[in-house]
Amino acid sequence: MSDQRGVIRRSQAITTFGVGALVDLPNHSAIVGGLDGWQHRAEDEIAEPRLAEKLRRITGGPPPRLLAPPAAPGTPWEPPRGIPAFLFPNWFVERQPDVRPGAASNRERQSRRLVPRSALDDRHRLERKRVVATRFVRGCPKGHVDDLGWYGFVHKPGDPCRGQLRLDETGTTGDLSELEVRCSCGARRGLAEARLTGTLGPCSGQRPWLGPQAREDCDEKARLLIRTATNAWFPQIVSVLSLPDRGGELDRIVAELWDDLQIVDDGAGLAFIKKKPRVTEKLAAFEDDAVLGAILARKRSQGVLSERPLKQVELDAILDVPEGFGDDIPVDPDFHARRLPERIWRRAGGRAAGRLAAVIQVHRLREVAALAGFTRFEAVMRDIDGEYASDVERAALAIEADWFPAVENRGEGVFLQLAADAVREWAARPAVAGRVELLAAGQARWNRGRKKPGVFPGGPYVLLHTLAHLLTQSVAMRCGYPAASIRERVYVDEAADRYGLLLFTASADAEGTLGGLVEQASRIEEHLEAALETAALCSSDPVCAHHEPGASMEERWLHGAACHGCALVAETSCEMHNDYLDRALVAPVIGQADAAFFGP
Repeated sequence: MSDQRGVIRRSQAITTFGVGALVDLPNHSAIVGGLDGWQHRAEDEIAEPRLAEKLRRITGGPPPRLLAPPAAPGTPWEPPRGIPAFLFPNWFVERQPDVRPGAASNRERQSRRLVPRSALDDRHRLERKRVVATRFVRGCPKGHVDDLGWYGFVHKPGDPCRGQLRLDETGTTGDLSELEVRCSCGARRGLAEARLTGTLGPCSGQRPWLGPQAREDCDEKARLLIRTATNAWFPQIVSVLSLPDRGGELDRIVAELWDDLQIVDDGAGLAFIKKKPRVTEKLAAFEDDAVLGAILARKRSQGVLSERPLKQVELDAILDVPEGFGDDIPVDPDFHARRLPERIWRRAGGRAAGRLAAVIQVHRLREVAALAGFTRFEAVMRDIDGEYASDVERAALAIEADWFPAVENRGEGVFLQLAADAVREWAARPAVAGRVELLAAGQARWNRGRKKPGVFPGGPYVLLHTLAHLLTQSVAMRCGYPAASIRERVYVDEAADRYGLLLFTASADAEGTLGGLVEQASRIEEHLEAALETAALCSSDPVCAHHEPGASMEERWLHGAACHGCALVAETSCEMHNDYLDRALVAPVIGQADAAFFGP
């Protein structure tokens, strides 16, 4: 453990530097420790029953607690709290190489000694020379990570040699093809061979973030992992929007007693919990049947009893808001929204005519996001409802996790609902069906060789997702927020013919409600026209417009007419890792004009 302390934002403790993440510090390299060592207090608890229930379903066990990551001390005399980190990896190379002429060419060959931690002195040096942690380790998609077996990699199986290892580098690019591991006995091997499947042997099952003895069995083959690469840690984050509690006095009292009443499912459970004097006193004025009905209604509204996806419950709440304009007085600090009257946002003519059903201003919203686990090498895709399957493999955050790290984000947003009849008419076109078939072929190609194949989300989702990206770029020009701070939430409920998207901004460190994004709702058709103009022509056309997912030479299997020049946005904004995008389903593009939802 290092005695140096670093400071990160609370939100980064679940998005960037969460449990199991590999972190480079100024003088050390570390792996963020498991939840067993996190320091927290009772006031760090976050109340969000819908999210706790969802985590229970995907991880098993009782509903866990949600706790905010430890914060910096508020006063000088307050004892510091923090997140543990273990030194990792345990092999190092000299910082300054020995430079000598290459034996086979005129190029310089840089040679560094490669040593284990046991060879260093108490000042973390090798014979007074400074060292740095090697950037090469081994791991597997389940999250396991371990030091690369350097002696076993260089020598033949069964060779007991423990000579001095060196890492030789020819060239300046740092590519694996220019790196070679060499032993003083004369054995040598190019590091590029470590990429070959099976070269590094079976996965050791090591979980150093949970301690040195936290190994588990694993049937995967170990892969070469570069610690600083973007595929070294993929968090699995589950998030929900806090929904309003509606009702009278009984509902208010049930909410007040919810910590006790949330375990009640029937009359027997209610009779048991009423043995508490405080509960009996508060509920004395109400019949048991009424109390039980209020408890079950609250559970249903929170998605606790219902198996409906969380997004569909959120969609119910958003579409149920009353009409209003100029009313920015929050009735509920966690959720305050008003349906904008059509006379405010609808313009005569234009391509949005008959395509948009409603525009809703979300003046206040609260998002709670929690870290459920992580993977390496490959990110696990969520479904269109933003949920992970219960059988998805994920690395454990603790030996026995009874709580999960979570953060509250507060902000504002704009919700757009597409007209259901317009979506049905659009989806029935032969050109749209053909385009969706091409995108599905790309999904099938992406699924090859994957243990957990993905499911194609369907044409309406790709349409809404692409539209959300295009509108984000347009709205960011006038709302006062940068595009990277605007996030999306796409809602597709084909069974009920409900289609919508929410653009929102939320911050863990502030209220996140400047009002600029909400104000753009009255100008939504202007932003839509600007977005459609952008979608019509990309700087990479005609290459971008003619891209076929299933035959992609660059392996962009999940993209139609979409690239960094037109539809891709910051990863912080997208809920699907910038996948499932196609401009051709939104606006006419070169060579494909008949599949557009918004015509010319």
